[in-house]
Amino acid sequence: MEDRIAHQLFNLGGCPPVLHFVTPWSGSYAGGYSDLMDHEGAGEGPGVTVTSREQDAVRLLLLIDGACEPLTEAEKDQPGLERAVGVMRTQVKLQKLDFWLRNPDYLANELLTAYEIEPEEALLELAGRILDSEEPEVRRYPMLRHHFGAYEWLDDALAVLRSAGLLVRKRRGTVNRVRQHDYFLLEHGRHVAREIIRQEPDFGYYVQRVEDVLRLAGEKSGSELKKQQYLTREYADTPRGSRIGSISRQARDRLAAFRQQLQVQGAGGA
Repeated sequence: MEDRIAHQLFNLGGCPPVLHFVTPWSGSYAGGYSDLMDHEGAGEGPGVTVTSREQDAVRLLLLIDGACEPLTEAEKDQPGLERAVGVMRTQVKLQKLDFWLRNPDYLANELLTAYEIEPEEALLELAGRILDSEEPEVRRYPMLRHHFGAYEWLDDALAVLRSAGLLVRKRRGTVNRVRQHDYFLLEHGRHVAREIIRQEPDFGYYVQRVEDVLRLAGEKSGSELKKQQYLTREYADTPRGSRIGSISRQARDRLAAFRQQLQVQGAGGA
């Protein structure tokens, strides 16, 4: 399979060019954002999908757009944030939310765990829609297991968004120790995110999954999400520095067991 390098310059709404994509894929080039959805990577082992910096930039833009919260009054007065429309607080939380977005099998498995605690039919139905499809295979972007859990180097992708005037990053802490990174979405960033969806409705997949991930995460902090994700044995047992493996089979086995249990209960009540 021969990779091609495509260059697409986007000029949205008459604004200056915002993203310069350099993305490898196979086949003829049709142009447009949809080319940034899914690409099978070579050299990473069978079935492992890798992403480019630009693919990560688009996914993170849509995630931050969906997950950001309102600014405080004090933040609104800070230089450079006059046009900010929301903020995604802490890199830890960004990484943990992104893990579920990049790994539909782990998202579905967490939905099953939530269903086990509180058997709401909607949780089982959503897990079933994910696991009954090829989504855990074709939408999977593995992440490394770091000391603090799932981690991927996102600085390059975030730099694409910052340099395009879509995002501002603010550090908290001291000169010698950065305690926290906050990511402020600018008006132009929200415009670009919405324009991506308008031009390429296929990216509505990420909008829906961001909503699902946020519903699952609730009000948990990044540290709380880290602890929750470590409760999955395959995740916790991954050697540090290695990619976290798929749990599609295990999650599908759990789904089948829950469905079988419902059938038995239904037969017993007949």
